[in-house]
Amino acid sequence: MDVFSRDVLVVGGGGAGLRAAIAVAEANPRLSLAVISKVYPMRSHTVSAEGGAAAVIKPEDSFDEHAYDTISGGDWLCDQDAVEAFVKEAPAEMLQLEHWGCPWSRQPDGRIAVRSFGGMKVERTWFAADKIGFHMLHTLFQTSLKYDALQRYDECFVTRLLVDDGRCRGVVAIEVATGRIFAIAAKTVILATGGCGRVFPFTTNGAIKTGDGMALAYRAGAPLKDMEFVQYHPTGLPFTGILITEAARSEGGWLLNKDGYRYLQDYGLGKPEPKPVLRSMELGPRDRLSQAFVKEQEKGRTFEGPYGHYVHLDIRHLGEELIDRKLPFVRELCRKYVNLDPVKEMIPIQPVVHYMMGGIHTDIHGATPLPGLYAAGEVACVSINGANRLGSNSLTECLVFGARAGRAAAGFAAEQKESNPAVFAQASDEQKRLEESLLRKTDGKERIASLREEMQKTMEACAGIYRTGAALQQAAQDLHQLQERFHDLRLEDHSYTFNTELTGALELSFMLDVGEAIVASALARRESRGSHQRTDHPQRDNEKFLAHSLAYRTPEGLPRIDYLPVTITRWPPGQRVYGK
Repeated sequence: MDVFSRDVLVVGGGGAGLRAAIAVAEANPRLSLAVISKVYPMRSHTVSAEGGAAAVIKPEDSFDEHAYDTISGGDWLCDQDAVEAFVKEAPAEMLQLEHWGCPWSRQPDGRIAVRSFGGMKVERTWFAADKIGFHMLHTLFQTSLKYDALQRYDECFVTRLLVDDGRCRGVVAIEVATGRIFAIAAKTVILATGGCGRVFPFTTNGAIKTGDGMALAYRAGAPLKDMEFVQYHPTGLPFTGILITEAARSEGGWLLNKDGYRYLQDYGLGKPEPKPVLRSMELGPRDRLSQAFVKEQEKGRTFEGPYGHYVHLDIRHLGEELIDRKLPFVRELCRKYVNLDPVKEMIPIQPVVHYMMGGIHTDIHGATPLPGLYAAGEVACVSINGANRLGSNSLTECLVFGARAGRAAAGFAAEQKESNPAVFAQASDEQKRLEESLLRKTDGKERIASLREEMQKTMEACAGIYRTGAALQQAAQDLHQLQERFHDLRLEDHSYTFNTELTGALELSFMLDVGEAIVASALARRESRGSHQRTDHPQRDNEKFLAHSLAYRTPEGLPRIDYLPVTITRWPPGQRVYGK
């Protein structure tokens, strides 16, 4: 087996990973550095983000306003010290991105243009038309190329973290093109692998978002935090799950039921106004809008099509000029995937799994409880998103906490001696596991597609927008059975070159672990808060559950749930109030 060595290894080549790598290179140019990603970095899911990134820039805005919107939007489950650091460092990160070449949209006078986003009282979302992820990722990737110390391992799938003497010391990975299994010893590892939306059947997430980093950390002993909080975005295209950005509602789009009625006014989200009003109606927070859709469906006020129930997003009244200038990608998506023109027709939409508020437990610097292991971006839970993330905070989070994790990891690596050779035995064990239990195994009966479909149906039915204890208990049993059946998995492809069946099996294994953590965390939290709605416990319970859940993997493989107090600095818990 080939074994390479680096001071700092970043796993994941998206927004958080590249920002972390740049921060490492800037903090200590003497450190050897590598980025390993299962796709070419420009294929990372950051590229699909459409709406924008939040940071204070307008004179009438303030750090306190941004912090309060974030904390109240997260239903007071956010760690307020992390939120305060986030909002203060966000503007500098955004300006730095501009200096590196990100083409922010501008006002006629040349100033940065900002738009409103759900749950925010002030316009603070920077944007580049509706293709911000594309431009942000290009900017970070191009910037990363100037650092000679940075080596890339593109299209390499990490299968295991190497841990010895209580410290993370590297990874084992497969090169997808050749099937070569190799190890990278590292003084520090930064996980930036994104979310796990593919645990569910209907999601905006690309096929690569299978919770790899979460499961890697979980298996290595680091806890997963707040995994019960799964965000549904209220406007996904039926069948594909492709996102119609919140920017469409920010610019003045309406949500209409089958009677042509703006139904959100019935759910405490404001009343119709001649012009869109911030914090009201269509710009309410995502959890509230998704829950309102379910209520409309129960009342028989939604359309029913071949891919389920849906309502309409209407942007026709915005006019062709504005749509082409500020929402060109929305128009392109509708034409290509729904065969309609939103300038003339309404867009069918339904809620779709979009984002994980939970992830690997980290401190404010991205450090996990496992020394030498850091995490940033959607894979991590720092926690600034609490029980419900506000739209446009996530891209800025990738920048702020990607940079923080990079600087912290660089400092940790500079203090360490060479990596421990004992991890090489672990790497050999992992190679043996991959070859004997998957590549060379011929007697299994189960198929990847069947197990994956059953897992996704279970998650949607039992851990969706509304949940019950009985359903979650059944889901826990079903997922445990799927874990057992996974051991009887059979692969038809035993080659090494571009064996996507092998990577599919590894991804399924990761998703089953993550799914169990989600269900166990949701079952233990007997309250309703943000995106976690228990119909058998409909009220928020600050006395018992103003706390982060921590899911630990036990020797039996099942999750054990503990709790950690939420950090409150200046904003005691209050009621979430939107609209007028």
